[in-house]
Amino acid sequence: MEVPIIQSAKNEAFSYSDMLVIYIGEYGLKVLSAIFIFIIGKWAVKKLTLLSKTLMEKAKIDQTLVEFSESLIYFVLLLIVILASLNSLGINTTSFIAVFGAAGLAIGLALQGSLANIGAAVLIIVFRPFKVGDYIEAGGATGVVEDVNLFSTIIAPLDNRTIIVPNSSIIGGNITNYSNKPNRRVDHVFGIGYDDDLKLAKESLLEIMHSDERVLQDPAPFVAVGELGDNSVNFTFRAWVNTKDYWDVYFDMLEKVKLTFDEKGISIPYPQMDIHTPKKEI
Repeated sequence: MEVPIIQSAKNEAFSYSDMLVIYIGEYGLKVLSAIFIFIIGKWAVKKLTLLSKTLMEKAKIDQTLVEFSESLIYFVLLLIVILASLNSLGINTTSFIAVFGAAGLAIGLALQGSLANIGAAVLIIVFRPFKVGDYIEAGGATGVVEDVNLFSTIIAPLDNRTIIVPNSSIIGGNITNYSNKPNRRVDHVFGIGYDDDLKLAKESLLEIMHSDERVLQDPAPFVAVGELGDNSVNFTFRAWVNTKDYWDVYFDMLEKVKLTFDEKGISIPYPQMDIHTPKKEI
């Protein structure tokens, strides 16, 4: 009775070994092929991503867009390599594509705001309404642009705070770029009393602008009576300066005009209120 048992065990061992050889022969090459495709494919993805980044940098594309495109290209190409590796194993990748599509749709719906900011960042980078270092007013904030990333724009006001504005808010509204042009115009309105010498005041204002080297002579400085107000004769005062000198000239002109008017006896009217109190009866 022992011989049949031993023979049966031998036959079972032989059948397992045969099955193992069959499976190795059938799937071994597929596994090796999938590994080979993945390794070579990943190497090619890195090379192609690096090549695309180099070409974009040579084309002087904004660095933010370069980094975003690099990540996107790498992810898409690597996904293609993974699907090709799975396909070489005989796995039907159609179901995977459907799952990825459904997951992408769900993620897209959940991250609508973030995707809108990314899209806005691409528009900012491509159309360049402003750049880092520009003084702008956008998205309810005013200041110097410190950084533009995929989700937000960092703006620093003159008091050195930090304001983080979503890119979609910037693209969705008006953008005022104060640094885009090389020159800016300083506008003021100065009033004098009706009893003051109008010609002297006008000559004094023009002299103030002509004596300041930061004020450009082309376009020429401009002074004219702009309004006969209720309590004052108001002069329109316009001086063109380089954009970098705008704020210095803006504040200096206010001080110089006040000092000059005081020196020449020209009054600057200001609102006054007379209060009459009834006398108390004793």
